[in-house]
Amino acid sequence: MEKIIVVGNGMVGYKFCEKLIASPRRKDFELVVFGEEPRSAYDRVHLSEYFSKEQPDELLMAPLSWYHENDIELRTSELIREIRPDQKEVVTYKDEIFSYDRLVLATGSYPFVPPIKGTDKPGVFVYRTIEDLDAMRHYASRLKKEGKTRAVVLGGGLLGLEAANAAKELGMQTDVVEFAPRLMPRQLDDSASNMLESKIKSLGINVHLNKATSEIAGEEGVESLKFSDGSSLKTDMLIISAGIRPRDELAKNAGLKTGERGGVWVDNKMQTSAKDIYAIGEVAFYNGGLYGLVAPGYNMAEVAVEQITGGDKLMIESIDMSTQLKLIGTEVASFGDPFIDNDEVATIVYENKRSGIYKRINVSREGERLLGGILIGDSSDYNNLFQLYINAMKLPENPEDLIIPSKDGKESAVGSALDYPDTAQICSCESVTKGAICGSVESGDCESLGDVIKTTKAATGCGGCKPMVADLVKASLKSMGKEVKETICAHFKFSRQELYDLIKINRIKDYNEALDLFGQGNGCEICKPALASIFSSIYMETANKQVTIQDSNDRFLANIQKNGSYSVVPRVPGGEITPEKLMVLGRVAQKYDLYSKITGGQRIDLFGAQLHQLPHIWRELIDAGFESGHAYGKSLRTVKSCVGSSWCRYGMHESVSFAIQIEERYKGLRSPHKLKGGVSGCIRECAEARGKDFGIIAVESGWNLYVCGNGGATPKHAILLAEQLDDETCIKYIDRFLMYYIRTAPPLTRTAPWLEKLEGGIDYLKDVVVNDSLGIAEELEKEMQELVDKYECEWKQAIEDPEMMKRFKHFVNSDDADDNLEFVPMRDQKKARVWK
Repeated sequence: MEKIIVVGNGMVGYKFCEKLIASPRRKDFELVVFGEEPRSAYDRVHLSEYFSKEQPDELLMAPLSWYHENDIELRTSELIREIRPDQKEVVTYKDEIFSYDRLVLATGSYPFVPPIKGTDKPGVFVYRTIEDLDAMRHYASRLKKEGKTRAVVLGGGLLGLEAANAAKELGMQTDVVEFAPRLMPRQLDDSASNMLESKIKSLGINVHLNKATSEIAGEEGVESLKFSDGSSLKTDMLIISAGIRPRDELAKNAGLKTGERGGVWVDNKMQTSAKDIYAIGEVAFYNGGLYGLVAPGYNMAEVAVEQITGGDKLMIESIDMSTQLKLIGTEVASFGDPFIDNDEVATIVYENKRSGIYKRINVSREGERLLGGILIGDSSDYNNLFQLYINAMKLPENPEDLIIPSKDGKESAVGSALDYPDTAQICSCESVTKGAICGSVESGDCESLGDVIKTTKAATGCGGCKPMVADLVKASLKSMGKEVKETICAHFKFSRQELYDLIKINRIKDYNEALDLFGQGNGCEICKPALASIFSSIYMETANKQVTIQDSNDRFLANIQKNGSYSVVPRVPGGEITPEKLMVLGRVAQKYDLYSKITGGQRIDLFGAQLHQLPHIWRELIDAGFESGHAYGKSLRTVKSCVGSSWCRYGMHESVSFAIQIEERYKGLRSPHKLKGGVSGCIRECAEARGKDFGIIAVESGWNLYVCGNGGATPKHAILLAEQLDDETCIKYIDRFLMYYIRTAPPLTRTAPWLEKLEGGIDYLKDVVVNDSLGIAEELEKEMQELVDKYECEWKQAIEDPEMMKRFKHFVNSDDADDNLEFVPMRDQKKARVWK
């Protein structure tokens, strides 16, 4: 049995182990892994999420038990200090000697600390490991006790912006300092950087570009940064994220060949200059370059395993550095050559500053090839664009259609995964091709998306390719003549639409009865809320009726927040509120010490309420005339309005009154996902109606009605459904649209993706809603009116029923408050203390 030693237990070292145990020759090898950190491999890509995790183990690639189950000897907290290639030995820092037959170097990289005076001062940190983040958190906690809350991140690249997000999560006032004239200079052009900078600034993070730091000043710790231009920036804490350098010292000391810019030289077999020694990941210098992304590292791990186990797979010559990620809540992606600019290239740019979206693609002058691109704010088309680029596929006649939003709701010009060749790499993290995905279904080995993911490992990395994988699985099953159903879960072999019809036709009003008749087993946390939504959509049943099948927010009629407290959001129709009601909200917030915030939906959120306080707070609000705002439910949230013709000199119609009428009509309406509306008094669109599930805009001769828009992670402009409508017709069309959506949409699907999947798109929806092509318009209107007539405020229900009130307690056998809830000051209010 050959003995393999892996030095380094990061993401790439772990991937080597995973690939090896999947090999048919696994039994021929003894595997020992050395990691200098005290825990097993974890997801360093999402390191900034550590502060929002309850336990650091949530970031682990696999638990310790996984190593034991697969006969891998994992030695954590052990540093290898020497390699002896001639003797085939490694030596630990404890002077223990271990022999090997094959050695794999997966030592990764270390943070580069620029040669700036003062980097050794207390309060200066690097951003690389969980231990680094723990040290930052403890130092920040101490600073805040002293009233110090300023943090600076040195470096505006990928890791620097992640570090800024980490500092922000610690509750620090954060600044980013970058030497280059733009953020992420290796990935973004000036316009993209400007868009990203605007988004980051809107979150309260300051950005300083073109700044060369000359000194870190301070007496007992860091106090300020001094710049070469004579300016300075005060800070209480400094996080350096100025790049990385390969951990190649072991290889250099052992006499192995290294690259001119560092790194362990390897060939296309991942072999170093020493016999039976391999290098993979960030430490490997391959084909003239070093690669800091996960996907190339995973490919290297696979090649090394293939070579060691007798395979013939080689590393490709040209490694693509395309990437898709989310930085501080902002989608960012780049692929190919985003900067290429010559006479043979045409650059096409789409920019929407209002929505914070910037897209640039570079195409060949004749318009046949995609050469590279950048996406900021909306990277939903990244996977498709990347496939067009990497497979050199022919572009549509008008390449600009690839990035300019469709105005008619029809399929994007990008096309679908079904059009790609079998060689197209769908999952770059795991190097899984379209052929492998479809083949696993067509061979009969896989019969579902879950089977394919388990078999091929597709979508187990960053997860960005999962929608594309799902489409391929569905198409493959259909091509084999197999029925493809989007069932709710394993307990109900029906779609939401089918269950909706079954429950309505059979007049089922109880979850257990539905389970007995149409399901199997005991149900789960997927089907229970889904059926709760169906019951509400058919009978206008409140969340108080069948409490045990509601999700946690609906169960307690409030959104649970990050420290275990709850928010209180009364309805403020159309954003209109009297001074008397404003004073009531102020008095309640003051009495119960609640954080107050005016939302983007024109109402007031009160945060920090404990569970047992909720009924008392709501009793006061309901006595003052407020109702539940349903901020916790998959239901109508708000109908935003501008001031319209009541006050604005541009207003064409009375948007406030109409918004109030609309919100009062649909309040409490439950649906597959949350609903938001907007009414603008003119085409200047101050209510942002076209960013809503339904939006109404005043024109000279009535109202224009738009549907199926949304903000969020993938913003979509609503599409014109009908124009120049009077009030009555507009409401009639909204009734039909909402009821048709409620009847036919899958669970947890917003109106925008529902329309994208609807065969026929917006043209078909117009036929159904406006032209009554299905002959169900009258039925849809009647159903909506029945729901409107049955509305009840569920908080009013709760406070008037002693049995319902019993659930608003922290402890079953005690009325005590929860002493574990912690808050910290923020400006003149408070906020939740970050969970440790």
